[in-house]
Amino acid sequence: MEEEDKYLLLVNWKTIEDHEIGFRKSAEYEEWKNVLHHFYEPFPTVEHYK
Repeated sequence: MEEEDKYLLLVNWKTIEDHEIGFRKSAEYEEWKNVLHHFYEPFPTVEHYK
């Protein structure tokens, strides 16, 4: 609320590999990129937490 135009997307992956390999190498990710990546300015920072 303190910063306009700042959003947090929280996704629960079982492992980092599920995200970096399973999702990022999938056809669904290619569709995600084609539809959404041109809206990112700057490109979002991706961080993994445990």
